[in-house]
Amino acid sequence: MEWLAILTAPVGQALIRWPILYIFANASHILSLAMLIGASALLDLRLLGGLARLPLAETAVTLSRAAALALGATILTGALLFTVRPLEYADNTAFLIKIGLVFLGTMNALAVRASGPWAALIAGASPTPALRLVASASLAIWLAALLAGRWIGFL
Repeated sequence: MEWLAILTAPVGQALIRWPILYIFANASHILSLAMLIGASALLDLRLLGGLARLPLAETAVTLSRAAALALGATILTGALLFTVRPLEYADNTAFLIKIGLVFLGTMNALAVRASGPWAALIAGASPTPALRLVASASLAIWLAALLAGRWIGFL
């Protein structure tokens, strides 16, 4: 595990040496996470039949792109924050759960976007029961990841 400390030392030391960098990385992580959870939750709620005034296909395209961009930013900023205390985070159960949930949520989203029901939805079809089930799972996964992230500081 010491390779983590060696690998991340230059970035982590910069974030520690210049606290303003850490503040911006942390704020960027929180903002990108809010964008990810917000876009994903709105999309999932729309797939579940909520927000019915929003056109489904257009909303799905827009929010899935927003969620993808936010996910990239969240992973990037999270990686920066990880460099500050890599050994502690790598040994933190809540952190490991969060990483697992982010991976699961990402794989879920990628599988949905590659599916026939998603393509049909974008073409104007109604959500299938399978898409609704996946939307429910997505809501649970991303909210659990958020809670696991908050839990990190308490372990």
